[in-house]
Amino acid sequence: MTDQFSCPVQTQADPVSLVVFGATGDLAMRKIYPALASLCRNQLLSHDTRILAVGRTEMDTEQYRNLLGDRLAGAVPSSCLADLAPRVSYLRMDPEDPASARFLALALNELDGGAKDRLFYLAVPPSAYIPLATAIGEAGLARQDEDRRVRIVVEKPFGRDLPTARELDDVLHRYFRESQIFRIDHYMAKETVQNVLLLRFANALFEPVWNRRYIDHIRITAAEDLGIGHRAGFYDQAGVLRDMFQNHMMMLLALCAMEPPSLFDAELVRDERSKVFRSLRPLDLERLDEQLILGQYGPGMVDGKTVPGYLQEPGVRPDSTTPTFAWMKVYLDNWRWQGVPFHLCSGKRLAAKHTEISVQFKSVPVSMFRKTHGGAIPPNRLVIGIHPHEVVRLEVQTKGQGSRLCLQGQSMEFSYGAASDLGRLDDYAKVLLDCITGDQTLFWRQDAVELCWGFLTPVLDRCDCADDALPLHTYVAGGPGPREADRATP
Repeated sequence: MTDQFSCPVQTQADPVSLVVFGATGDLAMRKIYPALASLCRNQLLSHDTRILAVGRTEMDTEQYRNLLGDRLAGAVPSSCLADLAPRVSYLRMDPEDPASARFLALALNELDGGAKDRLFYLAVPPSAYIPLATAIGEAGLARQDEDRRVRIVVEKPFGRDLPTARELDDVLHRYFRESQIFRIDHYMAKETVQNVLLLRFANALFEPVWNRRYIDHIRITAAEDLGIGHRAGFYDQAGVLRDMFQNHMMMLLALCAMEPPSLFDAELVRDERSKVFRSLRPLDLERLDEQLILGQYGPGMVDGKTVPGYLQEPGVRPDSTTPTFAWMKVYLDNWRWQGVPFHLCSGKRLAAKHTEISVQFKSVPVSMFRKTHGGAIPPNRLVIGIHPHEVVRLEVQTKGQGSRLCLQGQSMEFSYGAASDLGRLDDYAKVLLDCITGDQTLFWRQDAVELCWGFLTPVLDRCDCADDALPLHTYVAGGPGPREADRATP
């Protein structure tokens, strides 16, 4: 008898005409095409799938295929590139030009012969979402029927506050149904992120103690060692709260805190995530400094090399007060989590890149070893490492070797690195496959988007107000972050 469960065989997706807007940009070249190559390598992308690359740059299809070969050389196996390139056509398009949508429709009809499903991927700056969605809709390309499914993929950020998120949603829903809209969050496709639900709801060991009676606090950390790179134009208008907290951090919070759905179904799972966001206790704006610490990196050393501070990065305003680091303490006002703090922390140019969830249980109520063991007994801790170390580690106390009664911390650990990579997809390949097949489990629903913006917008308004903004603590690039946050985190 074996303890292993067999996974159902994942079959090849149905053919699709994939339209990639922003096809010469960084997102398309670094993420989307490697994801397509991963699907090809795993034989999950139909041989009849075709790709229409859309950009503003003047070039023909042959020139674009040559660009594709140059940009993807070394990043994608040559055999996969040889498989993909012949499927790609290029169309120059200006979304502001009313005639451009007609040319897009003609190009699509020529590409798919009017028979395939269509997937529109907006790999463009957020300012282009509304013009492109409008162009697609006005050309009649958003309509679907029983013979053709049509979907649109939108990258975060979904607006920059609650009013702009609603404005974007109004335009999308003018042409698309909610079931057609895929608001992507690639964090959700990581193996260890998805495993949070499996750990909680498929094991009798964890769920009975996953509540306020046994858990002292939960820490969610998403640290980056890189700076803003070439994203100054976007990042200096957004900052860490809009870039990370409204989406990635809130989604990780929901996975840690949600109730079990009655069935692992996309809408039922998303219902439970939204309930978490409805339970968020508003931050006290009068005592905001006790629940929110902001920072901005200064010059420092990373990997032995001197790196500039945020204000010295190309494209950043010399007087910018945009935060690159945030620590936030939030509470959920519901039965399971009342009184349990969740510490959310994310920042750039920190000592090392790592994302993890740390669940710290309460200490034992009375130590029967107090006469033989001086001091408090360290509490149990469950660590879910998401990146770069994909690991699940349970920290417990045991007896140390020897004649005396000594406590010693030990770890029970499972590492994904030790597991087989057979059939494993990278993050973007997984979410792209879900877009093609229509599985919305890992994607944002509009009610959740609005609930998170509703929680954050009053804080953002306060932080954006120069006369009433919170202190911005400078920290050294390559270090642990602001000392104030280190002192506030248990």
